[in-house]
Amino acid sequence: PSAPATPIPRPPPPGGEMAPCCPAESTKPAFIGIFGAIVGGFAVSAVFFLLSFSSITAPALPFPVVTATTTNLSALSTPAQPETMYNRPIWKSPARGSRMPSPRAFRLTRDMVRARARDGVIVVTFGNYAFMDFILTWVRHLTGLGVDNLLVGAMDTKLLRQLYLTGVPVFDMGSRMVTEDVGWGSPTFHKMGREKVLLINELLPFGYELLMCDTDMVWLKNPLPYLARYPSADLLTSSDQVIPTVTDDSLENWREVTGAYNIGIFHWRPTEPAKRLAKDWKDLVISDDKIWDQNAFNDLVHTVFGQPVQGEDELVYSYDGKLKLGVLPASIFCSGHTYFVQGMHQQLRLEPYAVHTTFQYAGTEGKRHRLREAMLFFDQPSYYDSPGGFLSFRPNIPKRMLLDGAHTVESHFALVNYQMKQIRTALAMASLLKRTLVMPPLWCRLDRMWFGHPGVMEGTMTRQPFLCPMDHVFEVHVMLKDLPEEEFGPRIDFREYTFLENPSLPKQVKESFLEVRLCNEHSTRCSTANGTNKHRALLLPRNSTEQMLLDVFSSYKNIKIIHFSSMVDGFRGFADAAVETQFRNRVKRYTGIWCCVEFREIGHIYYDMYWDDKPGWKPHPPQNREEDHPPWA
Repeated sequence: PSAPATPIPRPPPPGGEMAPCCPAESTKPAFIGIFGAIVGGFAVSAVFFLLSFSSITAPALPFPVVTATTTNLSALSTPAQPETMYNRPIWKSPARGSRMPSPRAFRLTRDMVRARARDGVIVVTFGNYAFMDFILTWVRHLTGLGVDNLLVGAMDTKLLRQLYLTGVPVFDMGSRMVTEDVGWGSPTFHKMGREKVLLINELLPFGYELLMCDTDMVWLKNPLPYLARYPSADLLTSSDQVIPTVTDDSLENWREVTGAYNIGIFHWRPTEPAKRLAKDWKDLVISDDKIWDQNAFNDLVHTVFGQPVQGEDELVYSYDGKLKLGVLPASIFCSGHTYFVQGMHQQLRLEPYAVHTTFQYAGTEGKRHRLREAMLFFDQPSYYDSPGGFLSFRPNIPKRMLLDGAHTVESHFALVNYQMKQIRTALAMASLLKRTLVMPPLWCRLDRMWFGHPGVMEGTMTRQPFLCPMDHVFEVHVMLKDLPEEEFGPRIDFREYTFLENPSLPKQVKESFLEVRLCNEHSTRCSTANGTNKHRALLLPRNSTEQMLLDVFSSYKNIKIIHFSSMVDGFRGFADAAVETQFRNRVKRYTGIWCCVEFREIGHIYYDMYWDDKPGWKPHPPQNREEDHPPWA
C-alpha cells in the first residue's frame, strides 16, 4: 500500500477575504448596469446560437442504425410519457422542418438527467466537434448493447447541432471550445480535463450514479450489471495497470496496483465522500491551470490510503479515510496495452467490457486507427469504397525471422525491416496505380514504450512475437497529413489490415476481386495473357517496370480489390527520377522510432524506410545529440 501523502491544502476563496457590504442605494445604479449587460450578453449569445442552426436537416449517419436488436429500456422501466427532446429514442431525428429548441433547452438540468437515467444511473461523455466520429461510435456501441441512459456534453455549438439532428441526447457545456483536435498535453487539452471535473461536480448533486467516460473508448459489453456488483463502493476507477493482479473478473487487488488510476472510465456514486472528493478535485485544478487533472485525482485519492473495507476486501478506504474505492480490472476494462498488445482478456478467457485507446503513439489519428484495426470503429460508407479501388498483398515472413533465436533489438529490427521493405514496394505500387493500400498485419518481437525496458515489460502477458499496432512502427498521423505534392508527390491513402474482413465492407466491393501472382520473368509460363480468365490468378513478372504495371492494370480499373500473393521484388521503381525522389521524401517520414534501450540517456532507435540502401546498417541508438534526428532530416 502507498504511504499516506501529505494532505493538500485547499486554496483560499477567489479574491481573498470578503469585503464588507455597501449600502443598497449606493449599489443600485451599478446593479442596473450590470444586469443590463448580462441580459444584453445573453441575447447576443442566443442569436449566435440560433444562427448556427440554419438547417434542420439531419446529417447522414456513418453506419446503419439497427433498432431491432436494441432493447428499449425506457419502455421497460418507466411508464409511457409524452415524447420530448430529453426522452426521445436515440437515433430518432427531429421532425423535418421543426424549429430548433432554444439554447435554454440544452442546459444541463436535473430534469434532463432524470428523463434519461435508468435505475438511478446515467452514462456521460463529452467532447468537441473534432471527436464527432468517436462520439457516434461510443453511442452506437452502447445502444447496440441495449444501453440508452446516456447523455453527451457538447463543448461547441457545431457538435451540439449535429448530435441533436442525429438523434443523440446532447447538452450544452457552455465551453465555446474550438472545433479542432486540441492535441494531448496542450493547454486546451488541460482545459478539457478541467471541464470534466466541473461536469462531475455539476452532475453528482442531482443524486444519480454517474459512469463518466472519455470519447476515445468504446463499450463492448453492458457494464452496468458489473458496477452494480459493488453497491457500497463510492468510486470505481480504471487504471493504467499492465500487470494482472487477478485472473478472473473481480476487481484488481488494490494492494498490487502500481499503475496510475486512469480517469477515462470511472463510476461515481452520489455519496458525501464522493462529492467531497469531486469538490476538492475541482478546487485543486482551478487553482493551477498547469496541474494535470489525472495527476491531481491520483494525489487526492492517495491522501489517505491503505485500509481495507471490512467484509469487502476488494475495496479500500482512500482520500479522506471514508471514501470506498475499487479498481476496475484492466483485463476487461482494457487499456490500449492490455487490449491491443497483450490481449490479456483473450489469454485469461475473459469477456472485455471496454477498451480505452491509451498507450499509443500517433495522437487522435492513432486512436482511430487502433479501433479500426480491431473493427470497433464506425466510418462513413465512403470509407469502404475508395473511388480508385484497393491494393492488398500477402506478406512474406520467413520462419527464422519470426520465431527463431532470441528476442533482441537486432532480431526485432531484422523482422520489422523485412516487412517494411515489402510495405515500401506496396506503397509505390499503390501510388502508381492510384489505389488505396490495405496495410498488412505487422509483427514485432519487442514492445514499444516511452522509456527504457527489456523488450517487454516484466510481469505482463505480452507474447513474443506479437501482432503489433501500426503506430508501434509507423507515424499514422504523418501518413494522413496533406504534404505538399511538389516535394512529396501525391498522397497515398491506406486502410487498416483488417479492412477486407470488416462486415461494413459492401458486398459489391468484396466480390470485385483480382488475385495477382508474381512469377519469374524468364519463365515461359509467366504471361499476363491469362488474366482474361476471371477465375484464374493474373501472372505478373517480378521486378515489373512502371510502364508494364500501367499497361497491365489499365484493363482492371473497375476491379475494386487487386490482391498480390507476394510483394517481394514486385516493382522495379519509378522511371522518372523526380517522381522517385518525391516518393522517397514522402515515405521516409512514414516511420517512427522504437523505444527504448535500457540504461541509456538516448535509448530510442529510428526506423529507416531505406535501411537497405545503407550497407552495414545496424539498429543502434544515436551516440549523441547531434546524431539524434530522423534519417530524413
